[in-house]
Amino acid sequence: MTKNNNFDFLRFLFALLVVVSHSFPLSGSNETKQWIYEITNGQIVLAQIGLSGFFIISGFFIFQSLERSSNLKEYFKKRFLRLFPALFFVLLFSVLLAPFVYNGNITFLKNKEVYTYLPFNLTLYGFQSGIKGVFDQNPYHAINGSLWTIRYEFTLYVVLAFLFFFRNNRKIKMIMLSAVFILFVFLYNFCLNRFGNAELFGFQGVHVLNLGAFFIAGSVLATLKFQNLKNKEVILGVSLLLLLLSLYFGIYEKTKHFIFPIVVLLVGFIPLKFINNFGKAGDASYGIYIYSFPIQQTLMYFFKMKTYTLLFSSVVLSIVFGYLSWHCIEKKALRYKRIKTA
Repeated sequence: MTKNNNFDFLRFLFALLVVVSHSFPLSGSNETKQWIYEITNGQIVLAQIGLSGFFIISGFFIFQSLERSSNLKEYFKKRFLRLFPALFFVLLFSVLLAPFVYNGNITFLKNKEVYTYLPFNLTLYGFQSGIKGVFDQNPYHAINGSLWTIRYEFTLYVVLAFLFFFRNNRKIKMIMLSAVFILFVFLYNFCLNRFGNAELFGFQGVHVLNLGAFFIAGSVLATLKFQNLKNKEVILGVSLLLLLLSLYFGIYEKTKHFIFPIVVLLVGFIPLKFINNFGKAGDASYGIYIYSFPIQQTLMYFFKMKTYTLLFSSVVLSIVFGYLSWHCIEKKALRYKRIKTA
């Protein structure tokens, strides 16, 4: 598929929405103070839009990546190269930063959490939110609270990989994905009280169902060759109207997994002048997402910023780190994708 689309810009935008949203709790305020929360009567915060958009786009393109892969080794190699090199460096960066913001009761090098932070988080499933004594005086104590979503996304990559065994039967893949999507949406809308707080291996039911439904929605639309849909502008207009009506009548939570994926993908596939070439400078979205939280925590530690001061300064710094991460680490790592896997 050509790059004549807006997805590089959308990923960039969604990453910034997460940064903006985090500025509220990290400065000691509350995400409910966001203008979008107020005008939607508590139905949306910016981080929800960002994460939902990320998982929709990921579900769509990761499904296509699976179909293009000649074997599962190649598929997982591509996934590994996209996630782990940059993740390793942000974890290493955080550990190197930690002594400068450490106020623990024991010396830094005697703190066991210093030595477990990088390896535990690099496994994804041994998530360690922080190091005791680091940012303990901040309103929020975690070093990098953004990283919790990566294990959900990677697990969805693993689950999606089972469709490789049905790669020659698109109809079966569509039926299986649609069935799982309907199940997740049903459980999210009608059984959340029962399963939402359930936890297994560190995964919370509400996030599995919510983010999982968005990811699978993207994959379902990929099986339907959504990019070839005709009259995209008309369908986008209708979808946006339905989205606004769902917000107006207070039913967005019940309809979001059906409407929002269509809106996101249509906005992505209708090329807009200038925006469709946004990615020429590189893809900073992942770097913005993984570096912004420790940047914001560091700014709060040294400067005790107000919400909007933190917001603007952290957005600028996160963009800088995002592009540095892309050009210095991610882009170089992705070159190894071209090496064929036997």
